[in-house]
Amino acid sequence: MNTLFRTKTVEQSIRDTEEPEHSLKKSLSALDLTVFGVGVIIGTGIFVLTGKVAKETAGPATALAFVVAGVVCALAALCYAEFASTVPVAGSAYTFSYASLGELVAWIIGWDLVLEFALGTAVVAVGWSGYVRSLMDNVGWTMPEGLSGPDVASGFGFDILAFALVLVLTVILVLGMKLSARVTTVVVAIKLAVVGIVIVAGLFFIKASNYSPFIPEAEPQEGGSGLDAPLVQLIFGYEPTNFGVMGIFTAASVVFFAFIGFDVVATAAEETKIPQRDMPRGILASLLICTLLYVAVSIVVTGMQNYSELSVSAPLADAFKAVGHPFYAGVISFGAAVGLTTVCMILLLGQTRVFFAMSRDGLLPRFFSVTHPRFGTPYRPTILLGGVIAIVAGFTSINELATLVNIGTLFAFVVVALGVIVLRRTRPDLHRAFRTPWVPLLPIVSVAASVWLMLNLPAETWLRFGIWMVIGVIIYFVYGRRHSRMATTAQ
Repeated sequence: MNTLFRTKTVEQSIRDTEEPEHSLKKSLSALDLTVFGVGVIIGTGIFVLTGKVAKETAGPATALAFVVAGVVCALAALCYAEFASTVPVAGSAYTFSYASLGELVAWIIGWDLVLEFALGTAVVAVGWSGYVRSLMDNVGWTMPEGLSGPDVASGFGFDILAFALVLVLTVILVLGMKLSARVTTVVVAIKLAVVGIVIVAGLFFIKASNYSPFIPEAEPQEGGSGLDAPLVQLIFGYEPTNFGVMGIFTAASVVFFAFIGFDVVATAAEETKIPQRDMPRGILASLLICTLLYVAVSIVVTGMQNYSELSVSAPLADAFKAVGHPFYAGVISFGAAVGLTTVCMILLLGQTRVFFAMSRDGLLPRFFSVTHPRFGTPYRPTILLGGVIAIVAGFTSINELATLVNIGTLFAFVVVALGVIVLRRTRPDLHRAFRTPWVPLLPIVSVAASVWLMLNLPAETWLRFGIWMVIGVIIYFVYGRRHSRMATTAQ
């Protein structure tokens, strides 16, 4: 039983990064990390989710929902920042939990992150493909139905654009982190410019009357039944409301999607030049920038058009059409298409680093933990996972699996917050370049907030998540437990 919760010391984790064949090249700065964070957080959420939530759940108070979701993420971010500066090793929550909560918990969270990042990459690639096809239609180019994916094709469909995007990004990641950082910097600059244009241009079309009432009167939700219902409804009988004060919290559990990804920054800890200083800066700065942008966009869009009249599919673009400026609709589609490329690349980067770290520890075959002699990147897992995700994105309609990305992220938040409390007690001697304030109170609040958002997800999502976890535990007992380096060195 003790072997299930054997921990890997922080010192051993750091020593493992110094083995020449299994070490990653250090090339990233705080600015690179901030750019990565902004690059992965700002995606379809800012262009689509704002209007959908304003119309259906929170009205103009959507801005407050973004603040609530941002606070939940900030609580988790403070815990991530302490771990990433104390244990500057690839793997993010997987590595942190190995040092504090033990091997079985580390495997479970690693398995969870592999699912989260893989599905996230595939979902985003399919979304990017849709934006690109829309832009092509605007100039009179039409993709053949059979190559537009299963969502579009009436019979067999293969999404060639999503497939090609993942393969191109795989090649960029193999060629090196600095190249990846440069590509990301250029794309993020374009994306931020588009968001800036939307905010500044939209300010001229705001009508104060659209903000009244700022918090519309509460309305009962149309309750789901069976597996479609939120878990909190099935357990406690609580039925979430739309609008009203509680509607803000319901909306926060939806707009949380828009923040997913800041934790990916922590997976690059090992490739950061001065991780003790730069990891906390990168994580917290990217989260702050994105929260401010989300709040600004939601205030603008609900001020341009009454929340009840916003479109659900393309609210920002349609809001500009409603005030007689369709040009901006094209700019927004372009910004979304360009922006999603970085989201896709950084999610893929995060997954390969977690897979690499698990392989280096022996929980997955060590074959995958060898870095490229020239580029210093984990090229074997990058090529394998890039190929698999490209095929999944090409063949699969995965909208219904998107919520799995959400529950996977929140589960990681819970484990990291608990890990901070445990490591403070078991290793008070460790040098912590960044210390999470108010321990254990802040991590406990972080756990409670994350669990509350998880309970608002459908029971069906919990069922799928549970099945994936059971498969992971079986693989651990069949392979990982016996091949773990902790097991082989103990013999």
